[in-house]
Amino acid sequence: MANTANVTQGKPKIAGAFSIAPAGTALPTDAVTALTEDFKNLGYISKDGLTNSNSSESTDITAWGGDAVLTTDSSKTDTFQATFIESLNPEVLKMVYGDSNVTGADVDAGLTVKANSLDTKAHVYVIDQVLKGDVLKRIVVPNGTVTAVGDISYKDDDAVGYQVTISAAPDNDGNTHYEYLKRKGAEPK
Repeated sequence: MANTANVTQGKPKIAGAFSIAPAGTALPTDAVTALTEDFKNLGYISKDGLTNSNSSESTDITAWGGDAVLTTDSSKTDTFQATFIESLNPEVLKMVYGDSNVTGADVDAGLTVKANSLDTKAHVYVIDQVLKGDVLKRIVVPNGTVTAVGDISYKDDDAVGYQVTISAAPDNDGNTHYEYLKRKGAEPK
């Protein structure tokens, strides 16, 4: 039976929804446990929120005469896209340009960013949300790499932001991401 209580929307966790940690960091396995200090918060993202494209493509095998006789999976992609608007946050800059291409602790001490063609490394990403009815949702990407950065605009009427696409590769178990949901304060049944 249809139930309107199962309809929800995603809002970011107040302290910031996106966190990043080096590849190989122990993964959280629920929606409520605090992240370890290995995870660095990436701050605000734009009002456009988060888009997850988790899609597969298939190929039809046809017989002589044109009948489709078999459909096979040809590829599956899992990407996350968001625009990070804390453009002065060193952790955001490291995500976009690569850890080794950003030096300095903050803008008060001075930051240096080098733009080049060095590959960005895989990281662990955690996205924390609060859904309707105080349901916490945590998405864990164990093996994510920034594979695209959109145009960066500097203008009077908008925040400087980095539109980033994170591609999720399979982990050792073949999973590209995990989702955990739990109502805040609820006891297990």
